[in-house]
Amino acid sequence: MHHATDVLAKGAWPESEAIATVTLAYHDRHRRRMSMATDDGGMFLLDLPHATVLGDGDGLKLTDGRYIRVCAASEAVVDIFCSSADVASKIAWHIGNRHTPMQVVADGVLRILDDHVLVDMVRGLGARVVSLRAAFAPESGAYAGRGGHGHGHSHGHRHDTESRHDH
Repeated sequence: MHHATDVLAKGAWPESEAIATVTLAYHDRHRRRMSMATDDGGMFLLDLPHATVLGDGDGLKLTDGRYIRVCAASEAVVDIFCSSADVASKIAWHIGNRHTPMQVVADGVLRILDDHVLVDMVRGLGARVVSLRAAFAPESGAYAGRGGHGHGHSHGHRHDTESRHDH
């Protein structure tokens, strides 16, 4: 079985040398070690030194020097169209306050995984929402780095004594 032991960011590896692709939904792209199947059915072991967020277009380097390309799967998302920067800021704050991953798609357009509670909330805040199937690549957070686990800060603290806030 092939072993993938390193991740190279999109643009930092020879994409023409990819021998296969692996297509993963957002929640399946934060991994360290597991057996995986390529899109054509081949098997490989992802064996990274630490949990890493795999981005669309990243290359998984195999021990024999070849690569597998990571592809973001199309999944149920909603695009949130905001009428102004003020509305976009307010909606982004409310989404972030719920520790919900969010992608900035374009000026005034935010994307989240489809969630009827959040959709109702952003509509109530004045946004127009469009449901679609698309790749989801949320912001990693200011402190997350490539290995961040999604809520934007390192773990040099305990959640039960610090950073208290209501949801």
